[in-house]
Amino acid sequence: MTDRTQTHATFVLEREYPVPVDRVWAAFADPKIKRKWFGSDEFVDVEYTDDFRVGGEATDEGRHGEGGPLSQFRATYTDIAANERIVYTYDMWLDGAHASTSITTIRLEPTDGDAGKGTRLTYTEQGVHLDGVHGPGPDAAAGREAGTADMLDAMGKLLAGVS
Repeated sequence: MTDRTQTHATFVLEREYPVPVDRVWAAFADPKIKRKWFGSDEFVDVEYTDDFRVGGEATDEGRHGEGGPLSQFRATYTDIAANERIVYTYDMWLDGAHASTSITTIRLEPTDGDAGKGTRLTYTEQGVHLDGVHGPGPDAAAGREAGTADMLDAMGKLLAGVS
């Protein structure tokens, strides 16, 4: 019998990017750009879709390395305010076991005063981690936060033109 557990966690990450809001927005809204930073370098794609609109769904399914465990990310966009806010809910599975359900809010704000040459991104995630699929509750939550931080950093490098 599976030991049923749930661990609730919330984290907030902030980043400042030296590019205008519309460039950061495009990194989320344009699936071709998003694909370059969303996920890890070792991820081997099985399926990837991204219908960026309210009610649209995003899917990112693949393996962590050749022959690694199958990871599934399935999201639904619930609110989109162009160049300002993105809200979506998502579920993750690992080898068919439901690992978590989360709600994510991304807020974009221009920096550098009226010049708007930079962007402040605030990423807030509230989630429940289930049955220890990604490790004991606190470890799963910390791992999600670290993985998200890595992706936001990868997006920053892409926006800055650093490979």
